[in-house]
Amino acid sequence: MYRYKITFAYDGTNFSGFQIQPHQRTVEQTLKDVVNKIAKNPQPPLNVVGSGRTDAGVHALNQVAHFDCPFHLSGEAMRKALNSLLPRDILVKRAEEVSSSFHARFSAHRKTYRYRVVQGDFVDPFKRNYTAHYKYPLDVEKMNRAAQDFVGEHDFTSFVASGSQAKSNVRTVERARVFYDQHDQEVIFEFTGNGFLYNQVRIMVAFLLEIGSNQRPVDDVPRVLAAKDREQARMTAPASGLYLVSVDYGE
Repeated sequence: MYRYKITFAYDGTNFSGFQIQPHQRTVEQTLKDVVNKIAKNPQPPLNVVGSGRTDAGVHALNQVAHFDCPFHLSGEAMRKALNSLLPRDILVKRAEEVSSSFHARFSAHRKTYRYRVVQGDFVDPFKRNYTAHYKYPLDVEKMNRAAQDFVGEHDFTSFVASGSQAKSNVRTVERARVFYDQHDQEVIFEFTGNGFLYNQVRIMVAFLLEIGSNQRPVDDVPRVLAAKDREQARMTAPASGLYLVSVDYGE
């Protein structure tokens, strides 16, 4: 078997998330079907392993997965073969042969997520599937200041949705920032960490939006982290604004 690593983008609007689900259109199942077609439908079927799951409506700029193939193709030939069969809402950017020890999930060291928010009285129809909408005035500087309290190793129990299957809620956020993108006229939230819990980024964004709109004090993050109580951070930002930006396999 030859192992391939692929880096790919997808528009999550019409997917029920990454993970395979019965009778649902998912990114994982779509990739698996195409990989098996290229491999001439071996038995048992080949699996595609992603770096992690994304929920329905969440997008990816550089998601990573691996799979094994019974015959050899160059990375470029594999990329072209995949893209010739994939639907238009998935694009493989790179394909490369890797060692059999590489694992898209377990070899990853950190991930970066971005969240996009537009403001105004009404939703822009051309952005409705790709951003969140928040109509209240926001203090971006205050949100950026509060976001720094997420940096470091913390127990994020207050910021994980029910249904999480993680054995531990301790994660390390290496970098957090909030800024205004003048070109696209959007408020941008970015988080880099060694891993993120179920809905963690969307809950943190919703919490910061409450701070930015003066519904919470700027120093409220440490208190809620210490509480380890999801009731203290009940809101979850919509899936449409969230993007997996990158998965890092370096040191």
